[in-house]
Amino acid sequence: MSDTQAVNLLGLDAPHLAELVGQWGGKPFRARQLQRWMHQRGVDTFDDMSDLARDFRQRLAEHCVIAAPAVSTEQRSTDGTRKWLFDVGRGNAIETVFIPEDDRGTLCISSQAGCTVACPFCSTGYQGFNRNLTTAEIIGQLWYARRAVAADMAAARSGGVPVEPGRVISNVVMMGMGEPLLNYDQVLGALRLMLDDNAYGLSRRRVTVSTSGVVPMMDRLGRDCPVALAVSLHAPNDALRDRLVPLNRKYPLAELLAACNRYLEHAPRDFITFEYIMLDGVNDADEHARELVAIANQVRCKFNLIPFNPFPQSGLKRSPAARVRLFAQRLQDAGVVTTVRKTRGDDIAAACGQLAGDVKDRTRIAERLPDRATIVIKKERG
Repeated sequence: MSDTQAVNLLGLDAPHLAELVGQWGGKPFRARQLQRWMHQRGVDTFDDMSDLARDFRQRLAEHCVIAAPAVSTEQRSTDGTRKWLFDVGRGNAIETVFIPEDDRGTLCISSQAGCTVACPFCSTGYQGFNRNLTTAEIIGQLWYARRAVAADMAAARSGGVPVEPGRVISNVVMMGMGEPLLNYDQVLGALRLMLDDNAYGLSRRRVTVSTSGVVPMMDRLGRDCPVALAVSLHAPNDALRDRLVPLNRKYPLAELLAACNRYLEHAPRDFITFEYIMLDGVNDADEHARELVAIANQVRCKFNLIPFNPFPQSGLKRSPAARVRLFAQRLQDAGVVTTVRKTRGDDIAAACGQLAGDVKDRTRIAERLPDRATIVIKKERG
């Protein structure tokens, strides 16, 4: 069987892998062994899986592959952030970012080649949209990054350099390119692998899905695989959010907040994280802070204020640091838990909202975005 017809095992969660192995007469424990070789040890050559029977390994080699997307480029920031550009075929590329911190290492992964939500403050939106990623392409980002980070750690140890806790991947956030809940089935398969003790064994609290507010899929995720949830809010009222997050026109704030409360019935954390990008003169007034306090009175939440990372096409500006501090203080004074995200990796365009990859747009979204950004500025200031 040729590679183009081969099954990429990275895309199979435990039940599907067991089903495949069972078709060849293998017992469920063989599937678990195979999972551990792939995901825990990062092995991609069947001959190296020494405790699997030789004939089983031969059959795997004939019918299957273990393949992450190919890496086109890797960049390293002065602050330790790493960014990989993965080739996902037909002229499309996605970006993945590893952010080492003192107490954790966070991997930000993509779920789509491009994005259809088209928020004017996000450079991914200007790339347009081509297609959803497969489970293998989503989990392949984690698989590859984990191997790369492990190689760095091994090199550090061999050189006698202590390895800090934040140098391993302890957290995964689906905050890269794309809207995860618009690629639900493939994202669900990836999440299940992240949580599987025979694969990556991550805690539900350490895996976060970020959504612009796809209400029906939020409900499904709460039933199927509840993990930590972050909601890209970015505006405290429908009039402004319609312009900053166009999906709001379909699922307005009242519906979104109700969905957040339903999600909390299943969530591993007792709060929703609301992400709020700080745009100068657009959504950073004291009035907006007061409206956010009203939202916090409806949903158990915390706010993560994100300094905007400018890019030429947006026409938008970052709120001054003093304004961000004052805005955060207004929320904190009202008893709302609020943090300000530290900008990381901006020297390699790896910070929040900067991921763009290389997408062969088939939606023509980009043609409409610059004017939308200008309208947002004029209406909020005028």
